[in-house]
This record gives sequence, structure tokens and C-alpha cells, in this order.
Amino acid sequence: MERRHSLSSEPTTTKEKKKSSSELVSVKLIEWEDYEQEVARLWSLSSALREAREKKEALEGKLHSLNQVEAESLDRLNVLEEIRERVDARKKMMESLSDRLQGAGEKAKKEEERLGAEVRSLLVAGTALSVANKKMEESNRVLAGESGFLRLRNLQKMLRLRQQFMISQVSLLYSVKMSPGPSQDQELESLPSTSKSGNSAGSKLVNPGSLTILGLHLTMLPFTKMSFFSNKKEVQRSATALGYVAHAVSLVSSYLKVPIRYPVRLGGSHSYIIDPAPSIEPISSSVESSKSTTQSTVKPVEFPLFLDGQDTTRAAYAVFLLNKDLEQLLNYIGVKSLGPRHVLANLKELVRTVQSAEFLES
Repeated sequence: MERRHSLSSEPTTTKEKKKSSSELVSVKLIEWEDYEQEVARLWSLSSALREAREKKEALEGKLHSLNQVEAESLDRLNVLEEIRERVDARKKMMESLSDRLQGAGEKAKKEEERLGAEVRSLLVAGTALSVANKKMEESNRVLAGESGFLRLRNLQKMLRLRQQFMISQVSLLYSVKMSPGPSQDQELESLPSTSKSGNSAGSKLVNPGSLTILGLHLTMLPFTKMSFFSNKKEVQRSATALGYVAHAVSLVSSYLKVPIRYPVRLGGSHSYIIDPAPSIEPISSSVESSKSTTQSTVKPVEFPLFLDGQDTTRAAYAVFLLNKDLEQLLNYIGVKSLGPRHVLANLKELVRTVQSAEFLES
């Protein structure tokens, strides 16, 4: 049964195959005489088709190579563009560097000129310094010789001796001595052992009435308790003593070559002391004189060293200024003042110190 079924099925399959092949390919029937020509034509067609395929493959290869070349060219163009941008950036940087170098060159040139000027000035200064060094060496050699420092010291000692002699004459002319006598006030008088440091160990309290100048006492009593019924002779004696002190101060300052701060206009018992910049205004009865003292240019004012018809405040201030001159001279020789009210004691200490041996060594 199966075999029959298979045999019966075979013709059906062949029929289907023939039918399908006939549908796909249209069969052309040719004569035998034309067979060779047809075969030759088919062979030429197949050869042409093969050649076309080969040409197509060759063209595809060339096209592929051209595409690769084009891609490489594009890559190279991109690379070249980047290189050109870099070159442009480098060129701009080089231009800026060139400008900077040019500016730096100009600055360097200016700096070189400045340094050259400084070097020239240093050379001139070095020459002047060498000349100054030579002069200093010559001066040192001169000072080191017999006619140098030793001669200067000898001249200074001679000057000191001369000053001692002149001031001893002043002490003889206006001698300040101690004389016994009671008084109400006290004054510091320096002993001969007073040191230059101004220590109070060498000072003692003595009666101010015991100090006299040419036998005249000097106290502040007439200046502080002056009235209409005061003793005129006592006032006159104090004014005379102040005149002596003013003259002695003027002589000592001239011998020591020390310009005193408050100059003295000598007039005996009617002497004056000058304050170039007064700290107090002089009393005046007129309004115009009081206005003149307030002007910007302050004129020197004279204060009397006496009380004959003068105000007690002005006279006391004059004594204070006179004592300031004595203090200036004491400080010049290295001694401190004994106080603002001790005029005769300061004068005596000044004369004693100048006549001591320490003054020669100073």
C-alpha cells in the first residue's frame, strides 16, 4: 500500500516540479543548427558579465581606496588646521614676548644709564673719601706729634689757668664772705667738699645773713615785705648787693665764654636784667601797653634789680632771673645749683669750683 502510495505520488511531484520550473523559466526551444551560435552568444554574455563584475569589483576597490584617501585627507586637514591655530597662537605669543623683551630692553638701558651715573658719583665720592682719609691721617699724625694733642691740652690748661686767675680777681673784687648775724630766713651754702654731682652731703644750712658781698647782706625780706614805712637803707643795701652780683656774673660769663641766657644791663645799684622771652607780662597802668604785650612779636623786657619806685613782683622776678644765670654757669662747669633763692651761695660755689683743681682737669 505504501509503495503504491509512493509510486502514485512520484508523478504528482514531477508534475509539480515541471510546473514550477515552467513558471520560473520560460523555456526557449532552438534548432540544433542554431545551438552553437546560441552557445557562443551565451558564452560571450557570460564573459561580458564576468568582465563587468570584475570591473565593478575594481571600481568598488578604487572607490573604497578613494574614500579612505578622502578620510585621511580630512583628518590631515583637521590636523593642519589645529597646527595652524597653534602656529597662530605661538606667533601671537612670540609677538607679545617680543614686545615685552623690547620694553625690558628699554628698561635695562635706562637702568644701565642710572647705574652708570651712580657708579660715576660713587667714583667721585670714593675719590673725595680717599682725599678725606688722607687729610684725616695727616691730622692724626699732627695730633699724635708733639705739636698736636699735647699742645692742645697744654693750651687748654693755660686757658683754664687764665680763667682761674681772672675769676680770682673777680672774687677779690666782689668777695663773698661769711659774717655772723641772725636772720629769719635760711640759705644753702656749699662747703668746699661739694661734689660735681650736686649731692647734698657737701652742703650745710647756714644763716643767709652770714653771707655778704663786700660787707653787704642780701636777703629777700625787703622784696617780700616792702611797704611805705620800710627801711629805705636796707632796700638800698640790697639793691647795691644785687648790682655787685650782676657785675660779677657778667664778668665770669665773659671769662668763661658762656653767653648767659638773661643778659644784664649794668648800672650799679640800679641794674636791670633782660628777659628776651618773658613768661609774665609786666604790669602797666595804660591799656595801650597791655595791648602791645599781646602782639605776635614779643619784645625783650627789662626787670629792675632794685625797689626804688618799682613793683616788688618785678624786682623779685629779676632776682630769680639773676639766679638762673648763676645756675647756667654752675651747670656749665658741672655743678648743680643750690636753689632758686640762694644767690650769694651760688656765686660763692661758682667761684670756689672754678678755683679748684678739678676745673683744670675738666
